[in-house]
Amino acid sequence: MQVKKVLTYAAIAFVVFYLYNQPAAAAGAVKGVFDTVTTGATRLGQFFTTVLS
Repeated sequence: MQVKKVLTYAAIAFVVFYLYNQPAAAAGAVKGVFDTVTTGATRLGQFFTTVLS
């Protein structure tokens, strides 16, 4: 349990450090994740539309 807490704090510290040192790269990474999620949701919607029609 203690290891999980330490790893969680380390991950949060890394994210804060990354955001502080390279905000443009961090914004690009977040945009990439949202674009991927949007593309996946669109394709899933097209799949179910095709299956149900």
